[in-house]
Amino acid sequence: MGIDDIIKKAKEEATDERIDQAAGLLKKVAPDHVDEQIDTYAEKAKDLND
Repeated sequence: MGIDDIIKKAKEEATDERIDQAAGLLKKVAPDHVDEQIDTYAEKAKDLND
């Protein structure tokens, strides 16, 4: 399995729904003052899926 295969698999697994789930879990354990940054990075990750 080459790097291209790994990237392709990661993009297949990183659906918008899973990104939202991960962000939600992170916000549960992270301090409240970083919630906005978590949301920002989640949106950027979803943009990369397009």
